[in-house]
Amino acid sequence: MKNPFNVPDYAVTHGAKFHADDVFAGALLRYMNPNIRIDRVLQPPEHFDGLIFDIGRGAYDHHQQDAEVRENGVPYAAFGLLWRAYGAGVLRTGCPEESVSREAAHFDEKFVQPLDLDDNTGCGTPLADVIASFNPAWDAGQSPDACYEEAVQFALTILTKKFSQIFAACRAEKLVRAALAQQKDGIVELPVYCPWKLVLQDSPAEFVVYPSQRGGYSGQTVPYGDGNPRRGENKCDFPLQWAGKGAAELQRLTGLSTLRFCHNSRFLIAADTREDALAACRLAQQLQDTDGNG
Repeated sequence: MKNPFNVPDYAVTHGAKFHADDVFAGALLRYMNPNIRIDRVLQPPEHFDGLIFDIGRGAYDHHQQDAEVRENGVPYAAFGLLWRAYGAGVLRTGCPEESVSREAAHFDEKFVQPLDLDDNTGCGTPLADVIASFNPAWDAGQSPDACYEEAVQFALTILTKKFSQIFAACRAEKLVRAALAQQKDGIVELPVYCPWKLVLQDSPAEFVVYPSQRGGYSGQTVPYGDGNPRRGENKCDFPLQWAGKGAAELQRLTGLSTLRFCHNSRFLIAADTREDALAACRLAQQLQDTDGNG
């Protein structure tokens, strides 16, 4: 019986040493069909009616001469080919339809492509190195297939968490857009903490203030989004003289009686009151030219 994603109950991939590509491909299939059986072989069986990936030169392999390459030049590996086929359907289970294509492309760019590139070029990524460590040592006497299953379960946990983050951000989007519509002088105030970067990075917002999960209120700088040449940079840092200072010194410098923390990297402050968190953001804006932030 097939599941809602139409992923069959049986798949094969290559045996022997495994890599992040075939491990995450297997994890994606298992996310969609928890009952799938994945056999590792040296040659695909004849007349096989299940799904074949990373072997066999079919739709989900990339070792043939005419293997597909993305428009940006990053070659597909099995994980990317499966994500292209099934990713939108996965995200459709937790994202509104108007967000699905955007989120699928973003996940491909940020998560899938580095692993595909590593598999095709050996360039190396930290996550690929972690997955490689699941392979048995040459003299361990362990079954590579059992180790592959262990790696797939680890990768499945990562994928499940990543998809949950995407779904949470989509649920928060309406709330954050409503708050953005009420922003004043580049400061957005949220009624609760929730994922906000999706909306605010490419907006005029410079700061966001929200109730802290540790008590009190936090103020955070908003970085530039992917559409800006300065992407990743903060639009307005908190002042250099605040960086890493304790509560007493911060309060002396600012006159804000409940300001108690400024991260040494200047992207986050904490205060006991909403008013002081907002005031710290306004003060940072006033000081940005003299502090060299602009």
